[in-house]
Amino acid sequence: MSDREAQLRRSVLQHDDGVLRCAWCGTDPLYVAYHDAEWGVAVHDDALLFEMLCLEGAQAGLSWITVLRKRERYRKVLDGFDAARMARYTPARIERLMQDAGIIRNRLKLESLVSNARAYLQLGGGEGGLEALLWSFAPPQARRRPRTLGELPVSTPQSDAMSRALKKAGFRFVGTTICYAFMQAVGIVDDHQARCHRAL
Repeated sequence: MSDREAQLRRSVLQHDDGVLRCAWCGTDPLYVAYHDAEWGVAVHDDALLFEMLCLEGAQAGLSWITVLRKRERYRKVLDGFDAARMARYTPARIERLMQDAGIIRNRLKLESLVSNARAYLQLGGGEGGLEALLWSFAPPQARRRPRTLGELPVSTPQSDAMSRALKKAGFRFVGTTICYAFMQAVGIVDDHQARCHRAL
């Protein structure tokens, strides 16, 4: 059995504190805290949904822990994910961000933050805004909790539809896999593994 196959068969992990958690979060304290307090918690605040969508796009091709470790720096250099300010970022501002080792220095990802901020502002807030759009893709019913990591999907028909809608609205770095990871993070789906303390 390959390492990848072994990883996908992993069930929940019992940590030193005796608590059972989803196997993906490992033992890194930052990851464990994120798992326990944030991942899978329903988010309905437009500004936080926008932030998480930006961060999930930054993750593309990388691990989430990489982004998580850089989240506070992102908040600082992106004006707290203030979309009105981000929408006005100039090429010179992007160039300065490209020099910042505290964030992921990928030009396409950084430029997408500006277009995503503009798309977010076009949606407007409140009813009919980002929250209404994103939550319209919530699955109609809960499914059986995954027992192993291998049972977790990387995309679903709902994430496919979300991806199409976001792209149509002008968002970038919102492919179906990114959208599904986002749905998991903000609680649109609850993928805590069976026996995880958060699933009880």
